[in-house]
Amino acid sequence: MHEETFVDMTFDCLCKIKHVVEYWSTYVDNDISLDTIYLDFAKAFDKVPHKRLRKKLSAYGIRGNILSWVTDFLSYRRQQVAVKGEKSDWENVISGVPQGSVLGPILFIIYINDLPDVVNNITKIFADDTKIYAPTAKSDVIQGDLNALYTWSDLWDMKFNVDKCKTMHYGRDNPNHFYTMNDTELQEVNEEKDLGI
Repeated sequence: MHEETFVDMTFDCLCKIKHVVEYWSTYVDNDISLDTIYLDFAKAFDKVPHKRLRKKLSAYGIRGNILSWVTDFLSYRRQQVAVKGEKSDWENVISGVPQGSVLGPILFIIYINDLPDVVNNITKIFADDTKIYAPTAKSDVIQGDLNALYTWSDLWDMKFNVDKCKTMHYGRDNPNHFYTMNDTELQEVNEEKDLGI
């Protein structure tokens, strides 16, 4: 990676972090409580279905030789499991993007890029970590967003690990609304590792 590219990416990331922190701080400083929902995809990078990814790439205008190259990059991959010296048969890999590659995370982001289109509140995506947040006065809209996200996850076969999705409440007079996804109440936490920050 060229130094200029790294610097540009770092600056872009810092600007996004600054935006989120300023948003949260402005609301809390003005005694407006807000809630943040931290979403967790179940085995995110392993679950991206290749056929649906190619469909999205084509819809974004990635066609011809480039689409063929990406298809080849994802094709003819096999895996096996080894436990205590015993090995399974080799199986073809029909989903997932290779972690540890440069292209894998980019393909993942392209695949989930339309996720913010189904919600009404602010959505921030950093790799496979996604969060939505809004003032608690919009708790019904937050819940509606969670319902829409669950429908999106079913449609695109990118399930959320609902047991690992979390709610964090900010502000002194926060009413601590509870939120659900697929009829499961989300865990409330007082601290969370935020990879976007």
